[in-house]
Amino acid sequence: MADLQSYYKAAEKKMQDALLHLDDTLAHIRAGKANVRLLDPIRVDYYGQAVALSNVASITTPDPRTIAIQPWEKKMLPVIEKAIMASEIGITPENNGEVIRLCIPPLTEDRRRELVKQVKAETETSKVAVRNIRRETIDALKKEQKNGLAEDAEKDAEGEVQKIHDKYIKQVDDAFAVKEKEIMKV
Repeated sequence: MADLQSYYKAAEKKMQDALLHLDDTLAHIRAGKANVRLLDPIRVDYYGQAVALSNVASITTPDPRTIAIQPWEKKMLPVIEKAIMASEIGITPENNGEVIRLCIPPLTEDRRRELVKQVKAETETSKVAVRNIRRETIDALKKEQKNGLAEDAEKDAEGEVQKIHDKYIKQVDDAFAVKEKEIMKV
């Protein structure tokens, strides 16, 4: 007979991974305030290797609208500046010879609405992933029923999987609400 706890744990782990992916995706969506995670995808050439920007510089947010990048080697300033210009973040760096500053412009109302739509699409993708995990787990439980699992135990297990599903759908909705509030805040 199947160990139902292993099904619950596997489903919960997969749903947790979907939620972590959503959190990571939402962190890269610019919400009008400085966030060092905006620079995570940027790679710079460091002695022939493409490395993360955070590996060659100190990145801080001295105020809510500014990101400061202090390279550990002064010769990296133009390389970092070029990498930022080539990236998709859409912010022009200001280089004063010591530090590169990125001033985050305030968002327009139209841009805020666009970003909320983008966040909504990302959360819907996560909800679909969570629902698919629930469906796959329930299908696996039905196969176990054919292999000798009692029908009552299978129905109880389906109910437990549904509870886990509901918990993660609520967390996805909460993540959307937090990001929407952050974006719409003027």
